[in-house]
Amino acid sequence: MTRYALLALDLVAISVLAFGVYFPRHRRRDLVVAYLGVNVGVLAVATALAGSTVGAGLGLGLFGVLSIIRLRSTELTQHEVAYYFSALALGLLGGLSTTPSAVNAALMVLIVAVMAVVDHPRMLRRYRQQTMVLDSAITAETALVAHLERLLGATVHTAIVQRVDLVNDTTCVDVRYELASVRERVAA
Repeated sequence: MTRYALLALDLVAISVLAFGVYFPRHRRRDLVVAYLGVNVGVLAVATALAGSTVGAGLGLGLFGVLSIIRLRSTELTQHEVAYYFSALALGLLGGLSTTPSAVNAALMVLIVAVMAVVDHPRMLRRYRQQTMVLDSAITAETALVAHLERLLGATVHTAIVQRVDLVNDTTCVDVRYELASVRERVAA
């Protein structure tokens, strides 16, 4: 595989990841621009570094610096962070290798395929997480879980109390729960 073929494969892979997997599911145009911009930028820098005597150490350091700068500038959800790092990895795979290989191509395909599968709407679709502010101060864990299950109509797996305000009678809680299946909802 030639160097140009690997660069072209990177552009195809990031396009599929951004336009074929991420955007149809999440509809955030701003992050599509970020993923493509970061990937092409990393690809260009990694390509330049691969031809120099500086090597992979500087490239990986650049990977860390770029990720810290970008991730501190705005709040991203966990799946958006995964897309972001996938875009970075695709750029590094496409640009950092001094000898293009089928392994790099396979790794690019693997990254896009994994993201397509694990972020599919059907994957663990009944599981949710949210932060809730309740209109009562609940300090007993079993009472809190029972109250949340009634409110959500779901099975609560984890309830992490963030704050209990006894003065204003509120509880802020991070809840991880599973929605009832269609059969369970019909039976109820």
